[in-house]
Amino acid sequence: MTKSGPYRWLKGAFVSAVAAVVCYWLWASLSEWADGVADAQQDAMMAGSIESLLTGFAGVVSMPVLLWVGMRVLRERGNHLLVILGAIAWIFVGGHVVEDTAGTAGTAVILALFAVFGGLLSTVEVPGT
Repeated sequence: MTKSGPYRWLKGAFVSAVAAVVCYWLWASLSEWADGVADAQQDAMMAGSIESLLTGFAGVVSMPVLLWVGMRVLRERGNHLLVILGAIAWIFVGGHVVEDTAGTAGTAVILALFAVFGGLLSTVEVPGT
């Protein structure tokens, strides 16, 4: 058990769940915006490509920030593994649920599994931080 207490995994799961929902909403909303730009300029070459790049960037980069900030707000330190591996996993998870349209039930299950994964990762505390 870590010095942070027995509920560190619960905090990690909660923060991962909230971060997944926020990042999913952000990525999906920005993806709709990028698609709208591309549809509005159908005759322009590469219309909406810059917007699509910004959408993916914002959807991916926001995850480690939210994980780190969330755990710090809950007064947990040494969250390196959660932040790094959670961000790497989110590239694939977020990309799948947003770009491949997994459906409502599929998206809910995948985001719940991500929260469980985050809870497991949060049990590992890097010492000395």
